[in-house]
Amino acid sequence: MASGTFTPVRKWLLLPTWVTIGFFLLLPILLVVVYSFLTKEFRGGVDWTFSLDAYDQFMFDRGLFGDEAPSIEWTYITIFFRSIVQALIATLFCLIIGFPTAYFIATRPASSRSIWVFLITVPYWVNLLIRTVSMKFLIRDNGPMNQGLMALGLIDTPIHLINTNIAVQLGLFYSYLPFMVLPIYASVERYNFALSEAAADLYASRWTILREVLIPSVKPGIIAGCILVFVPSLGAFLAPDLLGGAKTFMIGSLIEEQFKGTAGNWPFGAACAVILLTLVLMALTLYARAQSKERAQEQRAG
Repeated sequence: MASGTFTPVRKWLLLPTWVTIGFFLLLPILLVVVYSFLTKEFRGGVDWTFSLDAYDQFMFDRGLFGDEAPSIEWTYITIFFRSIVQALIATLFCLIIGFPTAYFIATRPASSRSIWVFLITVPYWVNLLIRTVSMKFLIRDNGPMNQGLMALGLIDTPIHLINTNIAVQLGLFYSYLPFMVLPIYASVERYNFALSEAAADLYASRWTILREVLIPSVKPGIIAGCILVFVPSLGAFLAPDLLGGAKTFMIGSLIEEQFKGTAGNWPFGAACAVILLTLVLMALTLYARAQSKERAQEQRAG
């Protein structure tokens, strides 16, 4: 069949995709952006009066009655900074564990790889809420983990983890580890191991082969895994809410609180979501530009 057979109807063939993307992605984002410029109604909901009050609330503190000289509102900025740090740490931990796990699976016999992938993904057939609650039950002071360590004589008193940053990190790590493993596994599976053998024949050490040959070859999978872990970790709210406390409040929790009940502030929650979305898009745009420049330099060098 000629390649140009569907050219006249190509746009119509893509219509269902564009309608789906527009209705389920672009329209909700547009609504959030519009809500961020509205005014909070006293009894909840929004008043369709456009203003910048939500963004002003995020950036400036004008006192209890709003009549004081504005000063920088560090509370929300601190929450954003804490969320970024938590997401970066979770991404790092997932990479440290996920890379060797993906490499192990990819180097198994082809007949058993699907079994290993199944074992990685099967816990995630359960709802995230149930898995997070299970994690809380596991690491609580009188939970199975502490009871087991005390029974083995490794500790004398329970290790307090609930309502700490460590608990939040465990929740994020457990929630998003497969998002790191699977992209790296796909890249390692396509990797030509003859390159490693050639490097070994030239007396390269295992560390050199890993650093100079393997990692550059599977770099797209590593980057994809890091993005897939970092972005949802940045907006997570279940792990901070259930495993953390007031000191581990994150962006997702802040946004969620603004849409609860009649006491919430929908415009402020929408503004926080827009700021978060803007930061993520800026980071991804900078990365895409850096990748484009790198590819252009490689093409010129080649």
